[in-house]
Amino acid sequence: MKQWYEALFENYAHKYDKECFVQGTVGECDFIEQEVNSGKSLKIIDIGCGTGRHAIELTKRGYNVTGVDLSESQLEYAKEKAKDAGVEIDFQKHDARALPFEREFDLAIMLCEGGFSLMETDEMNFDILKNAAKALKANGKLIFTTLNGLFPLFHSVKEFYESAAKAGGARCKNCSFDLMTFRDHNTAVIEDDLGNKREFQCNERYYVPSEITWLLKTLGFRNIDIFGAKLGAYSRNDKLTIDDFEMLVVAEK
Repeated sequence: MKQWYEALFENYAHKYDKECFVQGTVGECDFIEQEVNSGKSLKIIDIGCGTGRHAIELTKRGYNVTGVDLSESQLEYAKEKAKDAGVEIDFQKHDARALPFEREFDLAIMLCEGGFSLMETDEMNFDILKNAAKALKANGKLIFTTLNGLFPLFHSVKEFYESAAKAGGARCKNCSFDLMTFRDHNTAVIEDDLGNKREFQCNERYYVPSEITWLLKTLGFRNIDIFGAKLGAYSRNDKLTIDDFEMLVVAEK
């Protein structure tokens, strides 16, 4: 039986690209460029690349990007978009828990919960971090976003989803945050590319900064910085607070 994150993306590429939470691509790539100091010769891997929005934007700016994702339909649409944009990108279907790369990339990105934090166990989520670390060269850098575990301690996740929902877009209902596991169980409601309304029972893991720091240190990352993640406006000036739904992590080996 397929997990919810596999079934969700089976026919949800065109509609996914219209969702409010994926509209910050240009600003997010601006931040990535600043972090790599515009080194165009760098090799970048986009893990959980989805419809390729970051991979395409970075390739248009002159970077060499490989995009990997578990969803064939997302990858097919990513290839269509890349062709329309006039760029060539190596899109490959892989499970982020078992990537075939070893010390090949200068930078790994995992943005907008493209895999990490969606897995059904903490061990599986850790496998994604482990594979990202393995794919990086000796002095590689990892940039990713994940759900901020401080947020549900002070706010209602249900109210956040309700306030963020846009007409015709994805909705989350029946949110139930578990303090023992830091997991939110909810029902996601989407309209797929054929116009069908579909519901999925989701299970997402929220992480607190100290957990992320410890996990990354065990994988050999030395410099780990964590910030608040503002849609389309990532910045090192945004100190992480309890009001940030997502956190932005920058780690260097």
